[in-house]
Amino acid sequence: MEEHNEELHAENQQHENNAQETITKVTGMYKDWFLDYASYVILERAVPAIEDGFKPVQRRIMHSMKDLDDGRYSKVANIVGHTMQYHPHGDASIADAMVQIGQKDILIDTQGNWGNILTGDRAAASRYIEARLSKFALEVVYSPKITEWQLSYDGRKNEPVNLPVKFPLLLAQGAEGIAVGLSTKILPHNFLEVIDASIKHLQGKRFVILPDFPTSGIMDASNYNDGLRGGKVRVRAKISQLDKNTLVITEIPFGTNTSSLIESILKANDKGKIKVKKIEDNTAADVEILVHLPSNLSPDKTIDALYAFTNCESSISPLGCIISENRPLFIGVSEMLRRSTDHTVELLKSELEIQLEELQEQWHFASLERIFIENRIYREIEEEETWQGVINAIDEGLKPFITHLRRAVTEEDIVRLTEIRIKRISKFDIDKAQQKIDALEDSIAEVRHHLANLITYAIDYFTRLKTQYGKGRERKTEIRIFDDVDASKVVIRNTKLYVNREEGFIGTSLKKDEYVADCADIDDIIVFTRDGKMQVTKVDAKTFIGKNIIHIAIFKKKDKRTIYNMIYRDGKSGASYIKRFAVTSVTRDKEYDLTQGKKGSMATYFSANPNGEAEVVTILLRQAGSIKKLKWDIDFADLGIKGRAVKGNIVTKYSIKRIELKEKGVSTLKPRKIWFDDTVQRLNVDGRGELIGEFRGEDRLLIINQKGELKTILPELTAHFDSDMIVMEKWNPNKPISAIYFDGEKERYYIKRFLVENSSKVEQFITDHPKSQLEIVMTDWRPMAEIVFYKQRGKDQKPDMEVNLEEFISVKGIKALGNQLTADKVRQINVLESLPYEEEIEVPAEEIEVVDEETVKGAENGEKPSTDDDDSDEKPPIAGDGQIGLF
Repeated sequence: MEEHNEELHAENQQHENNAQETITKVTGMYKDWFLDYASYVILERAVPAIEDGFKPVQRRIMHSMKDLDDGRYSKVANIVGHTMQYHPHGDASIADAMVQIGQKDILIDTQGNWGNILTGDRAAASRYIEARLSKFALEVVYSPKITEWQLSYDGRKNEPVNLPVKFPLLLAQGAEGIAVGLSTKILPHNFLEVIDASIKHLQGKRFVILPDFPTSGIMDASNYNDGLRGGKVRVRAKISQLDKNTLVITEIPFGTNTSSLIESILKANDKGKIKVKKIEDNTAADVEILVHLPSNLSPDKTIDALYAFTNCESSISPLGCIISENRPLFIGVSEMLRRSTDHTVELLKSELEIQLEELQEQWHFASLERIFIENRIYREIEEEETWQGVINAIDEGLKPFITHLRRAVTEEDIVRLTEIRIKRISKFDIDKAQQKIDALEDSIAEVRHHLANLITYAIDYFTRLKTQYGKGRERKTEIRIFDDVDASKVVIRNTKLYVNREEGFIGTSLKKDEYVADCADIDDIIVFTRDGKMQVTKVDAKTFIGKNIIHIAIFKKKDKRTIYNMIYRDGKSGASYIKRFAVTSVTRDKEYDLTQGKKGSMATYFSANPNGEAEVVTILLRQAGSIKKLKWDIDFADLGIKGRAVKGNIVTKYSIKRIELKEKGVSTLKPRKIWFDDTVQRLNVDGRGELIGEFRGEDRLLIINQKGELKTILPELTAHFDSDMIVMEKWNPNKPISAIYFDGEKERYYIKRFLVENSSKVEQFITDHPKSQLEIVMTDWRPMAEIVFYKQRGKDQKPDMEVNLEEFISVKGIKALGNQLTADKVRQINVLESLPYEEEIEVPAEEIEVVDEETVKGAENGEKPSTDDDDSDEKPPIAGDGQIGLF
C-alpha cells in the first residue's frame, strides 16, 4: 500500500513538474512573440506618427503616388500594385486605406465612384477608379531633400521614415485605429481653423480647436476635453419640420450614414418608441430623408424622440494616441497641433537652409565663371599637355581674382570650368552675368531674412495655404450646447396601464380591470393607497402595490406644478389633518407614509391637481355629545404648499362623517414664467436666457422667420426653433404685425399690417416669388421706419423719409399685398424708435390674488417633517383640501 502511495506521489510530482514547464513555455511565448506582435501592430499598422500624421500604409501610398506622379490620373489598382513594393500586406487593405484618404478630399484628387460617406455606399473596384495627387499634397507633403530615407522591407527600394508634411495633417484628417492593448480615435478638425490655430500658436496666443465632421450635423463639444481619454462629443442630425406631418433630415451625425440612420428609426418604430408612417430617402449629393408622421402627432416631440431613441444623436469618445519617438503617446489635440506646427517650422527652416546653400553655390560658380571668362583664363591652358597641368594652370590664373569669393576654390570647381562650351564663352555677356549674380544675391538676402525671421515666415506660409487652398473648406458642423432629452417625456406611449384598486394590483396585463392611461415601458407610475401610503414603481406587466388604491398616474420627475390635496385621519380615532404637497423626487419602489405613521390612519379625502388647483370642500361631522357645529367649508387655497412629509393643519379632533366637494378650484400657482436660451435654442422655466413672458393655460408664442413665415404655438419646453427665427414673443391677438418687404415680381417695396389668427399652421405673409424677401418686421403698436434712397445721376439726393406705418396703411388681412412704399430705388431701411403707446392689460378677477409656488421642502431634502408649530403662520385649525376622491 505504501509503495502504491509513493507511486501516486511520484506521478503527481511529475504532473506538477510538467505543468510548471508548460507555464514557463507560455510565459516565454508571451514575452518573445506576443509583445513583439503588439509592438508591430502599434507602430507599423494602427497608430499614426505625430511627425506626418500618417500610418505606415498611408505613408507608403503617398510615397508611391509621388513615384508615379506625372500630372495625369492613374488607376488605383496600378497605385496599389506599386505600393506593394513598400507595404508587405495584401492589396485589399491598401485599396481600402487609399479610398479612406480619398474620401477626406485633402490629399488625393479623385475620379470615378469613390463611394459616399453620406449613404455608406462602397467605392467601385480599384481597377475602375483613378487618382492623382492634389496640388495641396504636392506642395505640403513632399520635399525629397529634407526627407529621411530607409530601406523597404525587401531591401530593394528606399522609402521615407516620415514624410516632411508641413501642415497639421493629422488633425485635419483625423485618425482611428485599434492596436493590441490600446486604440486611437483622433476626430477630424476644420482645415481653416487648424491653420488659424497654428498661426495663433506661432504668435504666442491661446487657441481652442474643436472637431468638424464631413457629414455636417450639430455638435455639443462642451465635454471634448481636448480630445483626451474621458472626453465626449455629442453629435446630432439636423432635423427640421417640413410641414405639420413631415420632418426632413438634412445633415447626419458623424459615424453614421443614411442607411444605418433609417434602420435605427425603423427599429425604434417597431419597438414602439416613436411612431412613423413612412420614410423616404432622397439623398444624392446632399442628405434628404423625409420622415412622414401620422396625423395628430407632435413634430417637436417626435424630433426629441428621434434624438432619444435613434442614431439621430450619438456620443463619440475621442482618444488622442500617436507615435512619437517609436513609442505610443497619449496627448490632447492642442499639444498635437503645437508639436505639428513646431515640426513644420523646423521643416521650413531645413528647406531654407538647403535653399541658401544651393543659392550660395550658384552664386559661387556664377562668380567663378565670370572671372574665368572675363579674364580669359581659359587661354592659359592652351600650352598644357596634361590634365593636371590644365588644373594647375586654371588654379594659378584664378588666384589674383578670387579674394571676394565666399569660399575656397576646389578642384571640383575647376573641373566644372573646363566643361564650359566654347559657344557659351563666345556669347558670354558680362552685363547679363552680373544681373544673374545680383539676382542671386537678392535671393540669398531674402532667404537669410526668412531664416532670421523664421516665425514670421512660417505665419506667412500658413496664411498663404489658407488663401490658396481654403476656399470651400468652411466649417460644416454647427457647434451648439444640447439640452438633454428626457426620454420619459418624448417616448410614444403605446401600452395601456390598468389598475385593480380593491386588490392593489397595477400593470399592463390587467386588461379586464380599470384602464388608467397609455404608458411606455420606461415610465414610472405613482400610486397612493387609502391607508396614506405612496409609492413610485416602474411599469411592469403586474405589480402589487397595496389594497385600496385611491390614485394612480404616470410620475413626472421634478414636477412642481402637480399639487396633491389631502385630508387624513391620524390613527383609528385620532384627529384629522389637512395638507397640500408636491412630489418632485423619490426613491423607486420605496413606500412613503403620508400620515404620521399611526396604525389605522386613513386618507379621507385626496385629489391630484395638474396645475395647482385648490378646491373648496364641505366637512360633515358625526353627531356625538355636545358638538354644535357639524358642517363647515374649507378652502384648500388657504394652505401653503409644503413637502410630502409635513404633518399638516388640524381640521377637527372629532370623527368626520363625510367630505363633499363644494366648488372646483382654480390654480393657486402664478402664471409660469418662460425663458428662451439662445445657446441651446430651447425654452425653459429655469431662468436661463431671455425672459419671454408669463404664460397661462392658453397663452401662445408668436414665431416669425426670415423667410416671411409665421405661426403661433403653445410654449412647450420640447419645442424646436430654426436658426432663421427673427421674432419670438408672447402672442397678443389684438396687436397687428407690421412688415416691409421687397416684392420680386413687381420689384418694389411694400408695407402691410395684419392680425395673426390663433393657428399653429405656418402662414406666409410676403409674396412667394423667388426674389421676394422680408426687409423688416415689427410687432410694436406704433412702429416707425426710416427709408434711405440711392443717389441718382444728374439729380439731387432725395432726402431720407420717415414712415409712420400706423398712418401709412390700415390693418388688413395676412394675404393682402399691402401698399407700395416708394417707386424710387431704396438703399437701406432702418427701424426707428416706436411712438409711445399704453397697452391696457386685463387681468381675470379670479387670478388677481394668487399664492406663490413655494420651493418644495420636507422629505425631498431630508428635512425633519413639520409639526403644528411649523404651520403656525397658516390660518389656525381650519383646513381645506379636495377634488378627486371622497371616502
